[in-house]
Parts: sequence; C-alpha cells; structure tokens
Amino acid sequence: MARGGVAIGASQPTPHPFSICISKAYVHSAKGSVFGADSRDCHCFCGGNANYVLVKWDGSSHRMSPSLIVPPVTQNALWTVERGISPIVATAIHEGHSVREELQALCALSQDERLREEDPFTEFTIRDIPNRIVFHRSRFEVDVNRSRDGAIYRTPEQAWGLRVWRNELSTAHVESSLQLHDDYYDMLFTFLSGVERRHGQFVVLDIHSYNHRRLGQAAVPTEQAKAPDVNIGTSSMDRARWSHIVDTLVEHFRSFEIGGRPLDVRENVAFQGKGEQTRFIHEHFPLTGCAIAVEFKKIFMDEWTGEPDLDALTKLRAIVASAAPVLEHALTEGL
Repeated sequence: MARGGVAIGASQPTPHPFSICISKAYVHSAKGSVFGADSRDCHCFCGGNANYVLVKWDGSSHRMSPSLIVPPVTQNALWTVERGISPIVATAIHEGHSVREELQALCALSQDERLREEDPFTEFTIRDIPNRIVFHRSRFEVDVNRSRDGAIYRTPEQAWGLRVWRNELSTAHVESSLQLHDDYYDMLFTFLSGVERRHGQFVVLDIHSYNHRRLGQAAVPTEQAKAPDVNIGTSSMDRARWSHIVDTLVEHFRSFEIGGRPLDVRENVAFQGKGEQTRFIHEHFPLTGCAIAVEFKKIFMDEWTGEPDLDALTKLRAIVASAAPVLEHALTEGL
C-alpha cells in the first residue's frame, strides 16, 4: 500500500503488538494476532461512538483516536512511501516491529524486548508531512540506519547488551537481510532524486525516539542535562551551509510545550546524528539535501509497557506538521 508512492510486499511478518486494526475481525482477536502471541493480555473493542476505539492495558482504559490505527495492509510491506508536492520529507525508519517468518524462531528476544529498542509511534508523528517514508521491518531484522557491515546485530555489543539470536545466523539469512538494506537505499536515492528535480533542494526530518529510563520503569530517568526532550543531530552535514534550516527547526520546536513546560531542544547532546541515513543523504546530495536526525525522548509513552500518552503524541504530531511550512519558507529564503 502506498498512496501516491510505492509499497513492497513480503511474506507474513509479525504485526506491531500495539497497532490496532479497525476491522472487527482484528478487534475481536486482538490477543495472539494483532498484539502478538507473546505480548501481555490486552482487551480492545469498538465503543458506541465511532470516533474512538477504547483500549485497555492491564485494566486501565484509554480513548484512542482512529488516526492511531495502523492499516493491516502495512503488515505485509517492507516499507511504505508517500510522495507529495513539497521539499520537506520525513522518515520513521525505526518504527517497524515485524520480523520475517524464517527469522522469528531464531530470535532470542521477546516482542516487548524488541519494542523497547524500536521507535513505536514515530510514524504517527509524521503523518501530516507530504513526503514520508516508513520502514516496517524491525531494526532487529536489519537496521537501515547503520552501515551495511553493521546493519545486523550479531553481538550484544551491537544491541544494548541484548543477545538477539539463539544461534549464529546462516550466510543465506544474513544476505537476505542485507539485500533489504541495499534495496532500501536504492529506493531512497531514487525518491530523493525526484524531490530534488522538482524543488532544487530538500529537507529530510529523520525522526527517531530514545529511552531515558533504562534502569527500569520506576527508576530515576536519565538526568535532563544529558537527555533533552528533542535532540537534533547534525554531525554529518555541512553545518554552516544549512544553519538557516537547523536553527529554524530548533527555534520552532522550542516554541512549544508538552507536559506544561517548554520543550528542551538541544543539538548533538544525547546523539550526534551519526546514523547511516543522514550520512548517505549528505554524501549523495551534498549541495541540495539537508538531513536532520530528530530524536524525541520517549516522553510520549511508557518505554517499558509500550503504553502511549495520546495527548503528548497528538502534540508532537502537530509540532512536526507545523514545521513543514516553516522549513519551506527557510529553504526559499536561503536560496
């Protein structure tokens, strides 16, 4: 599925455990299907008001907007692409949770363990950007934000101390995953070349999220000085060339509040923007492409249970959406 874009189908992967399909067949079989066989018990049902779905995590109820519902067709896609008429592009390349069937039995991690290091709900924050790319496979299958030689987590040192695989992967398994890495970057180059031809220059918002309660749900979070609400990563770009874009984005984010206080937005603190996607863009589009790694601290969810804060998510989506015209204006002014 891709409205105005491309989707590549694949074998049946495991669906996202916190994605809810509005189809009654999915709603009535949430446990063990949409939510995954090894995820915790969850009950969901459609309320009498068609404007929401009521979801219960561990006995607590939450109103969930239909805009959070992921269409089931994406469960079979490697990625989805949507192309609009704008020089602003957004990506959510660590949103994915699915793992291809042949690797599922080989994975030593539970769905909850995988989800904790993935970036759930980042796709939701970019839905209003005209051009967007969402990668649907888990970073534990292949991490397209790492270089090709490090895209598969073979050792705990590559994966936050986690042992990802029960046994060493076969050469065939590795090559199949690396082919997906190659295919993704072939697609990305073609997509961005089209945006470049139409607009001359473009901005990519490479949206991610990061954990700040690694010692446990009730533990003291990472101190604010080391964990801004929004981390802007710029190390792979020509910072002077794109200062008018980066500075505009930083000021835009700082003008908003979440949780009753202004967003703490800083550059290259928790992360420096050293991911493969931004590096690739700046290598291939050095004069025309500005790729900014945007890391949202997981203040919009409980990183241990996966439960979203719908108010915070809705605000983040509005903040990202309102950045598009601001960045378009900054691009025009900088020409």
